Amino acid sequence: MRDHSPKQGPEGPAPPVWTGHATNRLQWLPAIGGIACLALGVLLAVESPWASGDAPLLMAVIGCIAAGLLVLFGTLAFVHVAVRVDDRAMEVRCGHIGVPRRRIPLSHVVDADVDPSVTPRQWGGWGYRWRPEKGTAVIVRRGEGLVLRLGDGRTFTVTVDDAESAARTIRTLLHRAAPPKPPAPTGRAGA
Repeated sequence: MRDHSPKQGPEGPAPPVWTGHATNRLQWLPAIGGIACLALGVLLAVESPWASGDAPLLMAVIGCIAAGLLVLFGTLAFVHVAVRVDDRAMEVRCGHIGVPRRRIPLSHVVDADVDPSVTPRQWGGWGYRWRPEKGTAVIVRRGEGLVLRLGDGRTFTVTVDDAESAARTIRTLLHRAAPPKPPAPTGRAGA
């Protein structure tokens, strides 16, 4: 568990920084399928067992390699997600190389909440998803997720461990950034 408490500095307490992640080890199974497609494409190119001509062989090699790369990238990009929240933005990085990446400035966030049971079925599968009635999401596993309500009426959901702590940190940062409310009128004019 990481320390998410604010540190004391010369100007007072520093704003909290929250980091979290989520992993889905089952995504390695389709990745193995992608590697198998790549291997088949290379095997076809090297062994060339087809006697029906070069065009069908070339199409098979290109098809196997392209399918293998798509499956491999599509699964490895969503085996892992890392989330970082600081006083300026929330950043989501997918996969072990951090691509795709999404950065949402906190000035665009209205509220943060937790969905205790996000499932790939709700979003149409794993990965980076968009549904007109739900918003955008990064789904790497089923379970708890952080839900941001954005100023434009949309939502952004990401499955991440300890989503409650992330939501609490974002709400704290939003509260700090909010301008103070003017005092309510008392109803008496000039005393």
